[in-house]
Amino acid sequence: MDKKQLFLEFEQHLLQDDKPSLYFKDVAVSGLLNESFPFNLLIDLQKVEQPPKFHPEGSVWEHTMLVVDLAAEGRHLSENPRVFMWAALLHDLGKAVTTKVRGGRITAYDHDRYGAELAEDFLREFTDDEDFINQVAQMVRWHMQILYVNKKLPFADIDKMLTEVPVGEIALLSLCDRLGRGNMTEQAQQAEMSNIKSFLAECQPQYPDN
Repeated sequence: MDKKQLFLEFEQHLLQDDKPSLYFKDVAVSGLLNESFPFNLLIDLQKVEQPPKFHPEGSVWEHTMLVVDLAAEGRHLSENPRVFMWAALLHDLGKAVTTKVRGGRITAYDHDRYGAELAEDFLREFTDDEDFINQVAQMVRWHMQILYVNKKLPFADIDKMLTEVPVGEIALLSLCDRLGRGNMTEQAQQAEMSNIKSFLAECQPQYPDN
């Protein structure tokens, strides 16, 4: 299949399917993603492990499939579903190049920064719409801010984030990311909802128009 045709097929399923993961899993099994750049960036996520304590679902690929399905449930809430859904699919590309075992722990430091660059590389293979590419990349770049802000980590940068992404959009993506994990109990889901509210409360008083 022609790469551009496959890209358009990706987009169709991202924007129309109730569970896009069913399509992506079928395509992955078919072998179409194995060797063709940039689709191999996605299939490589099947080999990337995550800490079982936080990601009992398994690989980054399995996590991504959970996230795109949750994003499909909430895309009607997005002000730009195309950007939102592509960001959901590409949000963890950076884990393939940043995941390491440090002191017996699996880490993926800076995967948001590397992922933004890889998302740009991915999309530039198919479109010259720089506004679209930049919006997706910025969503990928800032998707970890909910954790940094709520934990008051030094990587938090609310001011810069809000010059690049709408707070509602990044909160919606972050919620899908946080809920896209295996064995999520109702209590854990409620805790993540509470975290989103805390994140928004930290961001919105400074930027009431967002």
